[in-house]
Amino acid sequence: MSNTLFEKIAAREIPATIVYEDSQILAIRDINPQAPSHILIFPKKPISRIADAGPEEAGLLGHLLLKAAEIAKKEGLAAEGYRIVINNGPHGGETVPHLHVHVLGGRRMQWPPG
Repeated sequence: MSNTLFEKIAAREIPATIVYEDSQILAIRDINPQAPSHILIFPKKPISRIADAGPEEAGLLGHLLLKAAEIAKKEGLAAEGYRIVINNGPHGGETVPHLHVHVLGGRRMQWPPG
C-alpha cells in the first residue's frame, strides 16, 4: 500500500483525472479547483517537499517545471498567463506531504494571494 495521496493516485489506488503522465511525473486535475483550470503535477518519486529535495533531484525538478509550462500551454493558458505554485510546509499552505506543483489559470490571479 502506498503512503501519500499522490502515491496512491500514481499506484491507481485512488481515481483521478489524469491529464499527463510519463515515467517521472503525473499531472491530474485538482478535485477542489481554485481556478477554472487547476492541475497538480507531482513526481512519482516521493519527495516530501521542495525543501527536502537534494541536488540529485535537479533533473527531476527541471522536468517537473518544464512539463508544467507544456501542460499550461496545452490547457490554453499560455496566451493570457497562469500561476505556478509550490507550497512548502504548513504555513506555506502544504496539505499533502508530497512535492507537487499547482498550475492555475483561466482567470486573473490576484497578488498577494489569499
